[in-house]
Amino acid sequence: MPAVHQALAPAGGALTADQAAAVIARAAPADEFRGQRVILIIPDGTRTAPVGLMFKALHAQLAPVARKFDVMIALGTHPPMSEDAINERVEITAAERAGKYRGVEFINHQWDNPAALRDLGTIPAEEIRALSGGLFAMDVPVHINRRLFDYDRILICGPVFPHEVVGFSGGNKYLFPGVAGPGILNFFHWLGAVVTNPMIIGNKWTPVRKVVDRAGAMVTVPKLCFCLVVGDGGSFAGLFAGTPEAAWDAASELSKQLHITYKDRPFHTVLSCAPKMYDELWVAGKCMYKLEPVVADGGELIIYAPHLHEISVTHGEHIRRIGYHCRDYFVKQWDRFKDEPWGTLAHSTHVHGIGTYDEKTGIETPRVRVTLATGLSEAQCREINLGYRDWRTIQPEAYANREPEGVLYVPKAGERLYHLRHKPAWAGG
Repeated sequence: MPAVHQALAPAGGALTADQAAAVIARAAPADEFRGQRVILIIPDGTRTAPVGLMFKALHAQLAPVARKFDVMIALGTHPPMSEDAINERVEITAAERAGKYRGVEFINHQWDNPAALRDLGTIPAEEIRALSGGLFAMDVPVHINRRLFDYDRILICGPVFPHEVVGFSGGNKYLFPGVAGPGILNFFHWLGAVVTNPMIIGNKWTPVRKVVDRAGAMVTVPKLCFCLVVGDGGSFAGLFAGTPEAAWDAASELSKQLHITYKDRPFHTVLSCAPKMYDELWVAGKCMYKLEPVVADGGELIIYAPHLHEISVTHGEHIRRIGYHCRDYFVKQWDRFKDEPWGTLAHSTHVHGIGTYDEKTGIETPRVRVTLATGLSEAQCREINLGYRDWRTIQPEAYANREPEGVLYVPKAGERLYHLRHKPAWAGG
């Protein structure tokens, strides 16, 4: 594995801007970028990370010598960011944007605009069969934002957390799906859904990671990746720089240590509170993904988010049509659903959780109940096959400190993974 430049915060501490700048200087010497056109890929506002600190440090290191230094937002299928939201993401003011950073172009990815994409070819069916462990055998088209090829160097900068589709986020995932087209995006999301969230999340070398890295190898522009690991309270716990594969490999080991909480027993009730950065159910679903493993059979997980009033700006029409269901609901009725966007099907199964579907009776049985206590109405919740609670009837603090009773309260859900110390029966334990 190629060398990785890294810095780790002391226990209970945080990396400083100077420490981050030192790693950047070692990994990206100014002389190697002189006269180069550089594009920096960063996450949107749905990820907790010191992106502003890194943007400023990378700009200070490279912009004085580079011919061009621009930023692309890895939206995946999320809505484009406004100018104000971009400024907030990189922690600059409008005046700084117009002054010190006026030479930087900020680019929102356009996943659904064919004219914005370049065709990189396909991953052939036999490779997909091997990468997916035999689950699929189909040619997978690979498209990516064509603007990347206007540059000489690609920098990737984003956090690493346990992730429901790929196992751990980060690395080449900021290319696929971050700035990718719909073909590969839909495929590997559905691949992850078929494996199921509890079997994927918190595991490193998943079939989906293998597909993502295979697609990453098809991007021929030289790449340098900065993987960030965030500690409690958003502190900067670790920085790893190298190839997307090597930096991610090292960062995910630290994420394993910091981002997984083990519990000795499951909980019949979980109150999972969504932070404000999850402003639609498409992203607030993470409050289910990260906690599904510790909900008891027949238990209830409540996503508490009074600020949330939208299912999904981009995918809402599809979700309202298909609803939220378990994997087998779709797999056992595949002719009915095969032409729906596979990424949306995957999201549906992740929020609903694992369960069973009897095609003879048409009865679907979820392992756990998912209830929304959000700004969505009861009618909206019933329409999409999820439970409803009026958020005004919930006092979050009333759920705190009740773990011995089987009640778990998570005040900021979505990034920390909760696992049982001993594998439960439904997971093959």
